[in-house]
Amino acid sequence: MTESVNGRGPGSGVAARSRLTVVSGPSGVGKSSVVGELRRIHPELYFSVSVTTRRPRPGEVDGAHYHFVDLAEFDRMADAGELLEHAEFAGNHYGTPRAPVEAALAAGKPAVLEIELQGARQVRKAMPEAQLVMLVPPSWDVLVSRLTGRGTEDEAVVARRLAIAEDELAAAKEFDAVVVNADVRQAANELLTLVLTPSSE
Repeated sequence: MTESVNGRGPGSGVAARSRLTVVSGPSGVGKSSVVGELRRIHPELYFSVSVTTRRPRPGEVDGAHYHFVDLAEFDRMADAGELLEHAEFAGNHYGTPRAPVEAALAAGKPAVLEIELQGARQVRKAMPEAQLVMLVPPSWDVLVSRLTGRGTEDEAVVARRLAIAEDELAAAKEFDAVVVNADVRQAANELLTLVLTPSSE
């Protein structure tokens, strides 16, 4: 289910101009799964690959899922203005390389960026024309189950993620649209409709 927020929904633009769509939401909501499905059904889109200082999870590939860097390199990129946004989340640093996103948009290709709330807010300031979409779980209980079922973090980390998730869900009013991830394929198709909606700015 897709909901428009603040009147900026899928039908709000008519000009044929590509824009950046930022996909955010609490940890465990399935952002990577939904964006991965979006990539499968519409690979022609530009999908930004973030840089991060966290260690790779099993199955993650450097340069595909993230660019994994150490803190010194991350700080260098941030200081040089090479990041569109950057933030600390759960003890790790994340950022979006600016140049590839700007190049994709200049070429007329819609761009998709999957980031956390802090980063989404920075993008809104840096690129007011960007579309912000929040991915939410069908219920709080489902989110708790997804996080505790991961098995990749200890109880203290999970508890912290749940506390952060409450704050993130409360920020839905800052977003242009909300997509409920009850089914990955359906959520990806709803997201695709939003991504392909031309910008009116």
